[in-house]
Amino acid sequence: MAAFEIDDIVSSLHSARLRWRDGQRRMFESGGRDLPSRERLAEIVTRLKGVLFPMRLGPLDLHQQGENYYVGHTLTSVLNDLSEQARLEWRYKARHSAEITDALIEERAHSAIQQLARKLPEIRELLDCDVLAAYQGDPAAGSVDEVLICYPGIQAMIHHRIAHELYRLELPLLARIIAEQAHSETGIDIHPGAQIGAGFFIDHGTGVVIGETAILGQRVRVYQAVTLGAKRFPADDDGNPRKGLPRHPIVEDNVVIYAGATILGRVTIGQGSVIGGNVWLTQDVPPYSNITQARSRTEAGSPPVSGCDSDPS
Repeated sequence: MAAFEIDDIVSSLHSARLRWRDGQRRMFESGGRDLPSRERLAEIVTRLKGVLFPMRLGPLDLHQQGENYYVGHTLTSVLNDLSEQARLEWRYKARHSAEITDALIEERAHSAIQQLARKLPEIRELLDCDVLAAYQGDPAAGSVDEVLICYPGIQAMIHHRIAHELYRLELPLLARIIAEQAHSETGIDIHPGAQIGAGFFIDHGTGVVIGETAILGQRVRVYQAVTLGAKRFPADDDGNPRKGLPRHPIVEDNVVIYAGATILGRVTIGQGSVIGGNVWLTQDVPPYSNITQARSRTEAGSPPVSGCDSDPS
């Protein structure tokens, strides 16, 4: 094995790390790396997919007679592994707060993951509505199984439905890692804070961006390269963007947004509206409008009836 001269490189990298940590006011981490693992979370989500859809996304040799055993066994393992990742996130937070004790970390991590577990049946029902919306909305879809297994929009929504619950349970780092895994795999970027109602369909999907404070109603359909983004970022006294303000669109029930449309700011797209391709919007749209690049018109209409009704939370 050839020898390389690396002493100066190691020293220079050490100096770079110290400058970064000093600039970020980082304390010495005597306890090692207390951060969640992207790799472990990817494994956890894969197993959660099997729990939610055992006969489609579970092991190849599974039979229906063994579904409940498989789900129970896998869920126990998944929840324990996910609890450990939650503890790591809480330990990371504890570095900046002396009030967060080990006992409190354990209590909050266990409570959050238990609450997530209780939400899994509701997540499954929401995903069933998403799958059905994709099947009914795409004439190229051969079956609901094809939609579940193949469609990137559904894969992104499985990640989002899980990540959104973790976000609500004060585990934003776990949620963001899971969301960004879907982003890497599908090209669909949904912030885990976004609230999305039942029957959501992303057709094709590549390049879709949905921001943190966006709120989408039921039976919304979007196509590739749609952006639901922020128009501006109000700054604090130090000139830094203020966090957590509502800054993304509200899209009401039964809205269709075609490819390349960009909707920015805290605007409301009224129910039943159709937003044409490549439209740029920064203002409210009345219900049942048809917005194109050339004109805007309001048309009377009625929303479609669906059996999948669930308010976003």
